[in-house]
Amino acid sequence: MFFGRTLRTTALVTAVATLTSGAALAQKKYDTGASDTEIKIGNIMPYSGPASAYGVIGKTEEAYFKMINDKGGINGRKIVYVTYDDGYSPPKAVEQVRKLVESDEVLAVFNPLGTPSNSAIQKYLNAKKIPQLFVATGATKWNDPKNFPWTMGWQPSYQSEAQIYAKWLLKEKPDAKVAILYQNDDFGKDYLKGTKDGFGAKASSAIILEESYEVSEPSIDGHIVKIKAANPDVLLIYTTPKFGAQTIKKTAELGWKPLQIITNVSASVGSVMKPAGFEASQGVLSAAYAKDGADPRWADDAAMKKWVEFLDKYMPGADKTDSSVVYGYGAAQTLAKALEQCGDDLTRANLMKQAASLKDFTPDTLLPGVKINTGPNDFAPISQLQMQRFKGEKWEQFGDILNGDVAPE
Repeated sequence: MFFGRTLRTTALVTAVATLTSGAALAQKKYDTGASDTEIKIGNIMPYSGPASAYGVIGKTEEAYFKMINDKGGINGRKIVYVTYDDGYSPPKAVEQVRKLVESDEVLAVFNPLGTPSNSAIQKYLNAKKIPQLFVATGATKWNDPKNFPWTMGWQPSYQSEAQIYAKWLLKEKPDAKVAILYQNDDFGKDYLKGTKDGFGAKASSAIILEESYEVSEPSIDGHIVKIKAANPDVLLIYTTPKFGAQTIKKTAELGWKPLQIITNVSASVGSVMKPAGFEASQGVLSAAYAKDGADPRWADDAAMKKWVEFLDKYMPGADKTDSSVVYGYGAAQTLAKALEQCGDDLTRANLMKQAASLKDFTPDTLLPGVKINTGPNDFAPISQLQMQRFKGEKWEQFGDILNGDVAPE
């Protein structure tokens, strides 16, 4: 009798132990790159090459994760951030991402920069089922959850932004003759498509010249001279920062004053407008979704005060006029939010699920009224912008927050 009770007790203890360990397993799930103590995140950036002005984004993200770790990490886990230079070269990007995945064994590749680089690594990461998360490029193709469920954008798409410019011109300058300078790759062609879509039936009559340049060209002065000869009223500058600065500077040197509209990604005061010359930059238009670190109107903004404190402690001497510092902080804050929502289920599938479940999330650096929203069929976190004009030594926003949603194709 006693013996039978012992057996039953042992069986009960075993059952409880099994249930308990089952519950523990259910609570904590990990894929390669995550554990009880750390989360390994990979990144590639052009720290060298023609787009090296963006390198500060990677440095800002590294500093942000150091701040997070100093505060105890995310759900008790430290972020290990591994970032490599790809020189804005697609073959180098493939090589570095393979290293991150196969050698460093990261959980996800976060905020890799550049349309050409991301295009080169997209199929590889999707085949491996590794998140290519919050990519640092606004190409529309990152919002394609059906065909590429492991790739998600972050910033507004280039097509959305270009449509906003075209629609603004239709309203404010309906008879304008428009010339477009664009980078001859997916980045530039996305802006070209968005512009034509925005102009609609008027595209063929409004756009009098489409001039492309190669990212390998040391200078694009010759292109500006050619565009000036066509005598457009409006010049759309669809370039990366180095070439944006060259365009504004050369236009001023020629004594030519068309209305200039420059891409959001090249609207940095520190790395574009200042090198081009503040005098040459007066009246240039762009669109923004993030606050400008150089603008005194955010001096008493509680969220931007956090950004300033972060820079003072973790990036002393950083150029507060460089929009890339604002960008890196906002992107890193978004990843931190998605990882926080993962809880103890740090699988790659759950990270993508949480990234696609952001509701009205507002990083400290976004303009008032601009919010991050994602869903299982919406991999475009930010789709709102506000027009802005360069005046003095800073940008001034005007008009309403505009929505430029472009549906996935």
